[in-house]
Amino acid sequence: MVLLDQATKTWAENALRNGPIDLVGPVKLELTYNSGFSFSIGQGHPLIITIAAIVIAVGVGAYAVMTPSLLKRVAASLVVGGALGNLADRVFRHNHGAVIDFIHFPHWPIFNLADSAITVGVVLLLIAGVLDGRHERSQH
Repeated sequence: MVLLDQATKTWAENALRNGPIDLVGPVKLELTYNSGFSFSIGQGHPLIITIAAIVIAVGVGAYAVMTPSLLKRVAASLVVGGALGNLADRVFRHNHGAVIDFIHFPHWPIFNLADSAITVGVVLLLIAGVLDGRHERSQH
């Protein structure tokens, strides 16, 4: 996940530096930099965001190792992979602690593959939690 995310961000920095590329309808690829979390929350505080992301990645990674549920392991791994992809931007790229975003749907913040992995992972964790709750209720 991290390698694919970093490869697409490198491509985006090179291919989109002269402006956006229209894909289908209103969907386009547009290079931006985000120093915050999702939806630009916390923008302008890259050190705090980086530390928080490390703590979250370690915590979710530990959860992935300990849970017996395959769905939860896959979901947590997506979250960790996405977090590490964005952390790589913050730590190793020279963008003042910002991540590279480039996928632009109308009426939605611009995002990247790492953001997509995090979102899918969180949704899968929520679904796994609901399924676990139903399973526990059916056993009682």
